[in-house]
Amino acid sequence: MSAIPETSTTLLRELSRDSQHVRWGEFVVRYRPMMEVFMRERFPSVDAEEAIQRTFVALAKALPSYIYSPEGTGAFHNYLTGILRHRALRIIDEERRQVALRAALAEAPPAQSAADDEERAEWRKSLFEVALCQYLADGSVKDRTKQIFIRVAVNGESPEAVAESLGMKRNAVDQIKSRAMERLRELVKALEEADNE
Repeated sequence: MSAIPETSTTLLRELSRDSQHVRWGEFVVRYRPMMEVFMRERFPSVDAEEAIQRTFVALAKALPSYIYSPEGTGAFHNYLTGILRHRALRIIDEERRQVALRAALAEAPPAQSAADDEERAEWRKSLFEVALCQYLADGSVKDRTKQIFIRVAVNGESPEAVAESLGMKRNAVDQIKSRAMERLRELVKALEEADNE
């Protein structure tokens, strides 16, 4: 791994007090090289820039409650790479869920080895993305319904956890997801038909 930067308690303290502090630039210059090397070594298939940006956003939120104590909580660079690792794993999970969701909508594997199958898979992916945008923009669909669908089908949260957090029954969450998936299939079909006209 790249050289581990020396931890500046003053820098951490100032950033924890103000998420818009001018010294964030200094923090990025100090820690980004280490984070880039970490991503290349541990997660070469993940978009490093995306993971690093998400880490900075998460860190800005977490710093106000973070207490730097090498003896108690460990070195700061371990804390930082722990957040980065979590964000990289989340990106991997999101990509897997998107592939699974597209496959479920297409009722077929998302991609084949032949060039024409790859082109068709890309075409269906773009149709799904348009359909998803249409569904989320549909004013007749309740915001709560959209929220539940995104949490379960897109973000991969368990139906039990979503139901509990919203004070609902698991069955109700399953029904909402099922109806939303059916609506998305209808939208994809309509887009396919429009494309073939």
